[in-house]
Order: sequence, then C-alpha cells, then structure tokens
Amino acid sequence: MNSNCHDTESRFELLYDEINDLIEHVWIRGLARVDQYGGPDKSRTLSKSIVNLGHYLAMREIDLRPLQEKLAQAGLSSLGRAEPHVYANLRNVRDMLSRSLGKSTHEKAGFSYPEFGEGDKILAKNAATILGNVRRKMTRTMVTLPTEAAANEKLVRDLVNEGMNIARINCAHDDISTWHRMVDNIRRASAELNAPCRILMDLAGHKIRTGSIMSDPQSLFIKIKKKGGDHYPNAIRFDIVSDEQNQPEITDSSKNAFIFPVPRAVYSNLESGDRLSLVDAQGKSCFINILLAPENNRVIGLCDKTIHLITGLLVTWQRRIDTSYADQHTFRFVNLNTVAKKARLFTGDLLFLHKQPPHGFVLNDRSDEALKAAAHISCSSPDIIDILQQGDRVWIDDGKISAYVSEKDADYVVLRVTRAGIKGAKLKSDMGLNFPETVLNLPTLTSKDLSDLDFICAHADIIGLSFIETADGISELIAELQRRNATQLPIIAKIETARAVKNLPEILFASLSRHPVGVMIARGDLAIELGHVRMAEIQEEILWLCEAAHVPVIWATQVLESIAKHGIGSRPEFTDAAMSVRAECVMLNKGPYILDALRSLNAVLKCMQAHQRKKISRLRALHW
Repeated sequence: MNSNCHDTESRFELLYDEINDLIEHVWIRGLARVDQYGGPDKSRTLSKSIVNLGHYLAMREIDLRPLQEKLAQAGLSSLGRAEPHVYANLRNVRDMLSRSLGKSTHEKAGFSYPEFGEGDKILAKNAATILGNVRRKMTRTMVTLPTEAAANEKLVRDLVNEGMNIARINCAHDDISTWHRMVDNIRRASAELNAPCRILMDLAGHKIRTGSIMSDPQSLFIKIKKKGGDHYPNAIRFDIVSDEQNQPEITDSSKNAFIFPVPRAVYSNLESGDRLSLVDAQGKSCFINILLAPENNRVIGLCDKTIHLITGLLVTWQRRIDTSYADQHTFRFVNLNTVAKKARLFTGDLLFLHKQPPHGFVLNDRSDEALKAAAHISCSSPDIIDILQQGDRVWIDDGKISAYVSEKDADYVVLRVTRAGIKGAKLKSDMGLNFPETVLNLPTLTSKDLSDLDFICAHADIIGLSFIETADGISELIAELQRRNATQLPIIAKIETARAVKNLPEILFASLSRHPVGVMIARGDLAIELGHVRMAEIQEEILWLCEAAHVPVIWATQVLESIAKHGIGSRPEFTDAAMSVRAECVMLNKGPYILDALRSLNAVLKCMQAHQRKKISRLRALHW
C-alpha cells in the first residue's frame, strides 16, 4: 500500500469515527428532544416528522463546519442539505465510509425515520393538504384582499385568473358581511375559471395600535369631497344634535357625517329649509342647510363648501321667509368631533402613551428648547401600560419611530423618541406598536378572535393564528377548533415575535402529531423585533427548521411592495422575490397595482424554480 492510499485510509478512519459519534449524538439527543417537547411515553407511535425534527435539532447543537469541510474534500455529502432526512443522510455517509474501510455497520432499533427522499415527499404532501395543489409551479402565491374585493367581482376574478392560489382575508379589518361577500366572490371566480383558490382567514390577535390623534382638539377642517349624498353630490354632511348630548350615538347611517351641536332651544325648533350661517376660521362665509329626516328622526346639515370650524365661532340660526333669511338666534360652536389627524415626531420628542382613550393631541412647547414637542395618544391595549418598565424599547409604525420608556405613571408612560428620520416621522391613529424586549403574556385568542372563529370555521379553508408565541397558544386554538367540529381546518402559525422564534421547535412539536400546521414568516413585525441584520439570518433558520419538520412555509411581508403600491419595482425587491422560491407559498399585500405585482411574482417564481428547490441549487443547462 503506497503512502497516498495509507493517508486516505487514515483520513477515512477518522471521518468514520466522527460520523459514528455524530450519529450516536443525534440518536440520543434527538429522542431526548422528542421527550422534552412531546412527553416521555416512548410506547406511543411517533410520526417520522417528529423524529426527524428531533434529529435535526440534535445535529444543529454542534458546529459542523470543520466536519463539513473534511467530508467535501473526501467527495462525500457535506450534510448541508440534510434537513428533510437527517438520520438517513448521516447513515448514507457512514455506509460509504464503512464500505471503503471494509467495516460492517449495525442499524439502531427504535423509532422509524424518513429515508432519503422520503422527507421531501412528506413535505410536498403536507403542503398540498394545507395550501392546496398547484399547477405548473412549486411555490404558491397568496394575495391579501382589499375591502373592495367584497364589491369588485372583476378584481377577484382577475386575481384568480392571474394565478392567485390562496386569497387572504385579514379579520383585523372589515366585518362579517364584507368577509361574506369576499368569500362568495372567491368561490364564484374559482368555480367559473376552474382554478382552485383556497381562502385563508387571519385572526386579528393582539395587534397593539395607537389610538386616534388630533393635532388640535378644538379644530375641525373638512374639505369638500367629490362624492356625497344622492341629492347633494358635493355636500359635507353634519348630524345636527342638541348640545346636551355630549357624546352623540353614532349609527350606521351617520358614520360618514360630522357632529354639529346646537343649543337645545334651537334644536327643538329647527325646520327643513332653515340654515346655520357663520364665518369660518379662514374668514369664509358658509351656510349649513337644514334637512329633517322624519324616517329616522335625524336632523341633517348640508354644506357645499370646504369649511374650517373651531370652538368659539359665532353661528346664527336663520329661517327662510319668502326670498330672504331672518336671524333667529346666535350661539357659539363647540367641536365634539373625533376626526383623526396626524402629527410629526422628531428625535428627542416625548410621546405620552395613555391607558384611557382621550383623543390624542400634540402640544408644541417652546419654553424649553430641549423639548421640541409633547404628543399624547392612547393605546388599543391599556394593560400594556402596566407591563412596560422604564428603559423598555418601543417601535411604532413598523420601526419608522423608535423610542424607549423614560417615565412611568399609573395611567400612562412617557416615551422619548430616539429615531424618527431627518424630516421626522408621522404619528397617526391605528399605527402598530411593537415591544421587542417586553414579555406581554397576553392570551393567545381575544374575545373578537373567539367570535370570528364561528364564521372562519364555516367559510375558510385555512386559519391564520396571529402572534402565536408558545405551544400552549396553538393548543388553545386546536381546542377551540375541536369545539366547532373543525379539526381538519389547517392552522398557519404566524411567527412575528422574538419569543415565537425561540419557541418555534416547541410549537411545531405540539402540533405535528395533532393538527395540520404551516408556518408564516411574518417578516415585517419580526424584523422590528429582531433587527434587520438578525432577521436575514433567522428567516433562513426558520426555513431549515420547518423543512426538517416537513412543515410548509409562507414567505410574507413587503414582497414586491413597490409594484403593488406604486406600479414600479426595485432591483432589491426582485432579488428578495427570487429568494422566496424556497418557501411553499409567497404572500403579496394589497395595493392599487396588485395585479401587476402578482404577474411579476409568478414570472420570477417560474424562472427560479428551474434553478432552486429549497437549499438545493438545480443545475439546469446554461444557455449563453
């Protein structure tokens, strides 16, 4: 035997020992992982997916990079694509080495595991069960439907025709009647075009948002709109109310009207044809014409000009007599409206986050040069105020505003803005709030979620679980589905927080043997929680972990967003879309150019699936 052969045999002996040790570690620690999350009863039948996930987690406890280099040099599998069949991959490498060395190997007895290639088939089957079968492509496309999809059948039909495989309805928006019309339009389009399209409905969950804000609570500036009522197509509508009614009830018929309070004596004597005359805050003469609606006992005021009202303006009630108007009574206007405005925050500003929902406002304070402004706003989840501690970080509007808790009171916290951009950042109502360093411990399902579940179980094909963070959370939803006889309704666990990432193995173990489950990488909220640098790494790790569990993945948030919103895409967005081919489904958010975005995404996926499958680069012949 020459020296080269001897050196090769020595290297193979060392590799064989390393692989053997790794197999032993994966087997022992893998079963320990299964027992840790799935319970110690080893007599139960475990799915191959559970066993493979345990093996994968055990294998990834070790830094395998030195071993990978040695295996590659020896012309063997470097284990870089072992996710769907961990033990079989390790066994195959060991078998190659043992045959080269003339050794015999013994198979371990115990739980069955997926053979090489079997894991890919299990994943494909799970993807078809949960996300539906697809034609001509491996990666499905999901589109978040806008409200107009309830009334615009053509939009839904065009989306289905352009290859939308799953329609997403976000239960954080709209209502049951709107969802019902959306569902009807999707089902009709799918049947007419013979193009299967599943419906995913997202539970709203605890999406914590800012309350309403007004830049000046005394001011009401209303611009004339192009469309309005039937008889007054260019009129601003007011609900005329008695000033004794401080918080008038808003009915469905008055949601689009503004409140105009008048003295009780005036309100009791108003007639159709009367008008309210005033000079607004910009010095313009304006008239509000009175119309009585006896069918619903409303008094309506109609104004055909843009109007700027502020508390304290003089208003004169006038009655038409022949061809002119006679003054009846003069009073002062008091603004009771809660029209949302927006303010701008800069680095160094203070934001008071209140428990109770008094309408937000911004006070400019020039007495202290260090304090540019103090904004006041409420929070949609008041309990958060009790949980927050001094120093906790807070992100607003997908990270556009960064702040930390500088002071705390029983009814509010004071946030100091640390980043808002050179030109500042807009603060508006209904903006998302994220607390990356705070354990909120909120219940998984809200009362709204529980109410919406009845509709979802009756009409949806898939249910999205927002802000899942623990295995107990997914168990809670599974129990609710069982109560509604919806045990086969697949769940998509939306991974949106750092805590959810940490607990993802536990979440997967808790659901794999009990319920069909998929995972959504909700990259918007997740990037805020983790930071963009960490996010780039974590989205890869989630893909690998889910592949090991044979769980389909949805790649979500800001995919080709510039096209969807503005009709023009950017090079980085197309690169991001190309990367998404490794997931089983890609989600697009709504926008006025959503059809263009869907066409572009399908074109990218069609090209990339010839080159990429999961982590594997597919070596199609190059044509230069």
